[in-house]
Amino acid sequence: MRLEGKVAVITGAARGIGKATALLFAKEGASVALVDLDEEGGRVAEEVRSSGGDAEFYRVDVRDYDAVRSTLRAVVERFSRVDVLVNNAGIIRDRTLLKMEPEEFEAVLDVNVKGVFNCTKAVVPYMVEQGAGVILNASSVVALYGNFGQTNYVASKCAVIGMTKVWARELGPKGIRVNAVAPGFIETDMTANLPDQVKRMILERTPLGRFGRPEDVANVYLFLASDEASFINGAVISVDGGITI
Repeated sequence: MRLEGKVAVITGAARGIGKATALLFAKEGASVALVDLDEEGGRVAEEVRSSGGDAEFYRVDVRDYDAVRSTLRAVVERFSRVDVLVNNAGIIRDRTLLKMEPEEFEAVLDVNVKGVFNCTKAVVPYMVEQGAGVILNASSVVALYGNFGQTNYVASKCAVIGMTKVWARELGPKGIRVNAVAPGFIETDMTANLPDQVKRMILERTPLGRFGRPEDVANVYLFLASDEASFINGAVISVDGGITI
């Protein structure tokens, strides 16, 4: 098993990519701490335990640094260490620039940028003390080419790429690898309500001719979290079926 003996903290773990990542990491031997505001995360943790894995659910708002820091302390008390952090939690509030309210812009950056900062800031001292760790950040292909009606989301995911590269430089000498994954259009709650014509347009632009599955992204997280990726640092890996070609 590729993560035997590792402890992973996964945010946004109640559904979609986060849930798929938690289940896969547990299958590969990791103990998993599931972080989400959605109580469904508790059921995911129970699913892991019923399959023989070790999991705990923590209901936390990643925008609240003090709550995040307290949670990381509890995770270390429970599991003794933290080897992997997957900053997966994110939200969308799509509107064109003319219609977007300042509150909608701020809400997305609060979760998608501040939340990533908060969780990473809270976990890094433990990883520095261990002399090892992996931080994986969820960006998006829209950070690479923009997207209509997503000023706030694109801004947030561009920021995640920037933070990833800064942290890779700062933390690499301390034994901590930091990488980002840029998913394309994945079959999750976020994409379920897209208009049919938009879905058709996406499929036409995707060489592989389908939407991604949460497991497609989870598999890349697994590789990056494992020792097989021990010389990958500061990378942004697209998981998009070729839509950015």
